[in-house]
Amino acid sequence: MLVSTKWLNEYVNTGGITPAELAEKITRSGIEVDSIIDRSHGMTNVVVGYVKECVKHPEADKLNICQVDVGEEVTQIICGAPNVAEGQKVIVARPGAVLPGGMKIKKAKLRGEESNGMICSLQELGIEGKLVAKAYAEGIYVLPEGAVPGESALPLLGLDDTVLEFDLTPNRSDALSMLGVAYEVAAILSEEIHLPKIDYKTSEVKAEDMLKLRVDAPDVNPMYVAKVVKNVKIAESPLWLQNYLMAAGVRPHNNVVDITNYVLMEYGQPLHAFDYDRLETGEIVVRHALEGEKITTLDEVERTLQPHHLVITNGQQPVALAGVMGGANSEVHDGTTTVVIESAYFAGSSVRQTSKDVGLRSDASTRFEKGVDPNRVLEAAERAAQLMSDIAGGEVLANSVLFDELDKTAERITISPDYINSRLGMKISMDEMLTILERLRIPTQAINGQLVIDAPTRRQDLRIKEDIIEEIARMHGYDEIPKTLPITESTPGGLTPYQAKRRIVRQYLEGAGLDQAITYSLTSKEQAQAYALETAPVTELLMPMSEERSVLRQSLVPHLLEVATYNVARRIDSVALYETGSVFLGMEEDGLPREVEHVAAVMTGKWVDHAWQGETKKVDFFVLKGIVEGMMNRLGLADRLSFEQSVVDGMHPGRTATILLNGERIGLIGQIHPTEQKKRDLKETYVMEMNLKQVLTVATEDLIYVPVPRFPSISRDIALVVSTVTSAGALESVIRQAGGKLLKDVKLFDLYEGENVEEGKKSLAFSLTYFDPERTLTDEEVVKVHDKVLNALTEANAQLRG
Repeated sequence: MLVSTKWLNEYVNTGGITPAELAEKITRSGIEVDSIIDRSHGMTNVVVGYVKECVKHPEADKLNICQVDVGEEVTQIICGAPNVAEGQKVIVARPGAVLPGGMKIKKAKLRGEESNGMICSLQELGIEGKLVAKAYAEGIYVLPEGAVPGESALPLLGLDDTVLEFDLTPNRSDALSMLGVAYEVAAILSEEIHLPKIDYKTSEVKAEDMLKLRVDAPDVNPMYVAKVVKNVKIAESPLWLQNYLMAAGVRPHNNVVDITNYVLMEYGQPLHAFDYDRLETGEIVVRHALEGEKITTLDEVERTLQPHHLVITNGQQPVALAGVMGGANSEVHDGTTTVVIESAYFAGSSVRQTSKDVGLRSDASTRFEKGVDPNRVLEAAERAAQLMSDIAGGEVLANSVLFDELDKTAERITISPDYINSRLGMKISMDEMLTILERLRIPTQAINGQLVIDAPTRRQDLRIKEDIIEEIARMHGYDEIPKTLPITESTPGGLTPYQAKRRIVRQYLEGAGLDQAITYSLTSKEQAQAYALETAPVTELLMPMSEERSVLRQSLVPHLLEVATYNVARRIDSVALYETGSVFLGMEEDGLPREVEHVAAVMTGKWVDHAWQGETKKVDFFVLKGIVEGMMNRLGLADRLSFEQSVVDGMHPGRTATILLNGERIGLIGQIHPTEQKKRDLKETYVMEMNLKQVLTVATEDLIYVPVPRFPSISRDIALVVSTVTSAGALESVIRQAGGKLLKDVKLFDLYEGENVEEGKKSLAFSLTYFDPERTLTDEEVVKVHDKVLNALTEANAQLRG
């Protein structure tokens, strides 16, 4: 919401306080002021000019030589605007002026002719192009006849103004209007509020004689007001009206449309103006749309409607989408002479659904969705009729065509001062509470020590006791709430063992070259269980943002692959990312999703890239496996870790393994299936996911340091011929079990398939280290243990290679 302080001053006196001070007070009272916008941008030397003469430049077809009266003199200015002409009042930036964007105006020569300044468009004065009336979008701005040459143009254009940008929370829909803001500011400053006085002459002809009304959907349209104004003259709005609209972020069109927008911003009540003659039938019928019915809205887009959409019709065809946008077939145009003003109360849920379905959001729909004041529906229509009489020369027909089944009863809230003070931890007297509520213009009576409050309908957010407590607290001042420390025994802070281990995991992965990613917990139904280590009933959102974010994930891998695809598409060919986050597996007994923390990683591209040394290494399975082993070693779990070849949907069938801890499945690791890689435009990509909660809750023994051994170790190498389906991990387990206490280490150092090894077989070479910390081993002791290892391997169908 953009609030012009100049416009605001028409309703409440803010004199004696700067816009910055006002913004600070408003923010401290509960409505955040996002920014303070000086519309003048510090401009000076921008004046009104009168074009006394305008002739073509002899050396340039698109330039004009203008003789401009700037009050103190007539000066020559070269102008290239297509709409400049003799007899116009224009905006002139004199030499020495500095315009928004840093443009400095100096005397210059253009194609040999002197130019002493610049004739300006509104865009050159810092007004956004989308807010400039279409008639002046491509050229200079023409001022009204009453503008006086030589006077500053900034006050005339409303640029001697400061705009406050509000960041409103959804509950404060009352501040989506200038009057709502005025009520708030008047309460903050303890000032009176001056509401518009509505007074105009009416015709002897009654509106109901020209217009009939029928509402067929009172459940979503309980109130509809129509005013009829004859003999209007369509023209540009007065400059003050255009200035206020542009300050509020609204583009001026013509006097009738501008009046409806002005009242929208003033009262927060959306209005619409129909051309009476284009209605053709002299009738308005509010109903639900027919299946497949179409309407072309004011933005010239044809929209197909559904039966739950509410439409305004002329009894035959739709002429407006209720609460969203009018139809092109009833639009006010230059030839309009009779206007029907619509002011209605539409249910927010109906407007929200229609707006979402047709993909159209407007200032009107925003206000209907949040809730408008039932008691301003008729008042806003009367205000618009008054302005059309004053500005457009219209003749307002007597009475209104009215349908009214709307409950306008104020919400009654009864609360005791003691209850308020107990919730705030303060001691505010009842008299002060009454004063605060009076400043807020909230009708209140003190009855038997209780505050009996009739919440005004303009404040749709006042429904329960806590709402009143908030009003009193914010107006009393949040800074006045006493600061107290909790009375409790202090305990030293620190990380839990689980948190400390999780930090180790993150530090190790980052030290290994992976960057942390944080992805959405929400995903699509198709991706929810992809690559999941464990599946459970999917948790669906009741009101999802989109189908792509409609359920809770059960794996971290799909989103990490999306991140990898996003980066690769932007020429970041080498990606190494990890994430620690929750997956959601069914429901707990309390009805909340069961959260389990996982860790996952994705790697693609190069792992080593030393261009100077000419050394490169692509990511492969063993790179990621090594990172997992190193991480588990840091956690003291390396001796309990093992890998087992497996087949997983979406993974490469020959390059995928299950990660086991103490023989129990805790994760998966491997290459994405080539078809998945192609679909995501990725090269070889490897992923890992582990149940981090399961890993970090495993009990580990304290690390015990031992002296550097004084006795030598003895190594033996063996080469084994086994079936290609036999895993090295299985053989390592056999070796360790047979080697007993003297076998301290086993390492695989060679894999060979090819010549001298029969088909279907492979050769694996291991290095075995034997060691006793108390003495030097003899050859006989080592041979004895080593023979046990060889016998165990033979029983496991491994042949010693000669």
